[in-house]
Amino acid sequence: MSNSLIAQAEAWIADDPDPVTRDELRAVLDDPAELADRFAGPLTFGTAGLRGPLRAGPNGMNLAVVTAAAAGLVRWLAEQDAAGPLVIGYDARHGSRAFAERTARVATGAGREALLLPGPLPTPVLAFAVRRLGAAAGVMVTASHNPPQDNGYKVYLGNGLGGPLGDGAQIVPPADAGISAAIRAVGPLADVPLGPPGTLLDDGITDAYVTAAAATVTGSAELTIAYTPMHGVGGPVLTAAFEAAGFATPLMVTAQAAPDPDFPTVAFPNPEEPGATDLLLALASSSGADLAIANDPDADRCAVAIPTATGWRMLRGDELGVLLADALIERGTEGLFATTIVSSSMLRALCTARGRAYDETLTGFKWIVRASGGELAFGYEEALGYCVAPALVRDKDGITAALLTASLALTLKRAGRTLADRLDELAAEFGVHATDQLSIRVGDLSEIATMMTRLRAATPATLLGEPLTAAEDLLPDADVLVLRTASARVVVRPSGTEPKLKAYLEVVEPVGDAPVPAARDRAATALATLRAEISTALGVG
Repeated sequence: MSNSLIAQAEAWIADDPDPVTRDELRAVLDDPAELADRFAGPLTFGTAGLRGPLRAGPNGMNLAVVTAAAAGLVRWLAEQDAAGPLVIGYDARHGSRAFAERTARVATGAGREALLLPGPLPTPVLAFAVRRLGAAAGVMVTASHNPPQDNGYKVYLGNGLGGPLGDGAQIVPPADAGISAAIRAVGPLADVPLGPPGTLLDDGITDAYVTAAAATVTGSAELTIAYTPMHGVGGPVLTAAFEAAGFATPLMVTAQAAPDPDFPTVAFPNPEEPGATDLLLALASSSGADLAIANDPDADRCAVAIPTATGWRMLRGDELGVLLADALIERGTEGLFATTIVSSSMLRALCTARGRAYDETLTGFKWIVRASGGELAFGYEEALGYCVAPALVRDKDGITAALLTASLALTLKRAGRTLADRLDELAAEFGVHATDQLSIRVGDLSEIATMMTRLRAATPATLLGEPLTAAEDLLPDADVLVLRTASARVVVRPSGTEPKLKAYLEVVEPVGDAPVPAARDRAATALATLRAEISTALGVG
């Protein structure tokens, strides 16, 4: 082991404000591989903020890293002459409260007012609070739907720095680079002044969010809803919002109702993962529910399942996105409808037919809420993120999305129809837009670069027997490759939050005079073939 690495570790230990992580790092001083991994580099502060495993050292989430991040953020805010408080929220993950409280003390130590949310709360409440309280910026301590050993640190800007489109939205360049540079300029942590704990907000801010969210719909007790917060913080807020809107109290998955940072009943606390919603679907089936809804642990995402003749089926993110857009258009909602390059092309077709403005952005809600072409009315991304009330929360919001879904299901139920019926009607009009995702989790991030290089060097000439009509490489702006044929589209990119390479697959199958199920079957067959072809092209088939 190199003496320089040992010296780096000992210097870190001397500067670490947390005795627990100091001892943790001392315990691995004689483990060259482990120590090298922890000092492979600092966690990258980008447009998603920070996210990583809870562990000692610069390549992990810990009190030292959070102290430096908070010091850099408040210094950058001061350099921008940003007026207003820093609002801080946190979820129920390991370390979240301590990281939030340290951020508040760093802010007050720098002379900026710090407002701390009153307890573990959903990310949408923090995004709402930034706008509501006229904050300079907001910090949310969360790793969203990552595994239990992770945590993260997301930054939102207020109107002063974010402007009208970015008021209460996540940061975008060049803010991320500016904050990152300010973090790197932070000296010894012992020299970072710590002030008082800031102001602990009361429940008024949560109540204001609940009231505003509930006002977006009109509910009824005639709908039975099964729900899980997936061991996260969404349960009390979603329940309160549903009751305030007039819905019956959702039936909750008991084993997942209370926040638990270990997420004991799921392999991954992500509604998209296989098995994550098994308990929810069992409750929905046994209770005869009309609808089943899941939030991820910080409640910024919304997953929905519907009953069918053969059992409960989880809707894909694209299916729910188009249903919600259609519902808003049916209400007469004007404005811009936006999604990302990896989402279904059906929203474009819907907006064209209904005379609504449409825009397509890079992945991430930081881009969706800044879409161009008009005042945003709705935005979604296929990864279960929906912005249905951008005047309240300029980010994805799993609670207002759940409310709008329930409202749509109620409207359809009163007409003797279902969400499945409406999906079939849209498919008959626009064709079956079948989507799937090939997600490759890696142990070494270099494997992702290798796969992207392989695909760029040997791009398939045909997919599904059709010649490519386009092969778009979005470098250097984004590490994204888009392949198109007459009936298919593939978008390949590294995940921004997890060690995964993702390929987003879409097949468009006209319905014609045949029944919609027949078109769905043809599309499913084509998707399976497309998935195999892309797997082979990436070297994993």
